[in-house]
Amino acid sequence: MKNLQNMMKQAQELQSKMADMQAKLAETEMSGEAGAGMVTVTLNGKGEMRRIKLDKALVDPDDVETLEDLIVAATNTAKKRIEEHVSGEMSKMAGGLPLPPGMKLPF
Repeated sequence: MKNLQNMMKQAQELQSKMADMQAKLAETEMSGEAGAGMVTVTLNGKGEMRRIKLDKALVDPDDVETLEDLIVAATNTAKKRIEEHVSGEMSKMAGGLPLPPGMKLPF
């Protein structure tokens, strides 16, 4: 019975740590760039877009596709950085134990 109580206590501690981590992630921001820095997209730790910066030279009504492609590339780079950061934080919280493949917490 004592082992069950210890497990419950550990689960509560982990839940508390998860809540703290999610709050920190909401404040964390990572950026991705494309086009040699002509497009920068900034996401928070939850993957929500916070900012986008465009070099004025890219704004060409006759070449919208290039701008669209660069925005997608910059967003994907920022998203990858966020995912790597979250994975690292989760690994720290789990005591260095790797998460099972495909398990993406907290979202």
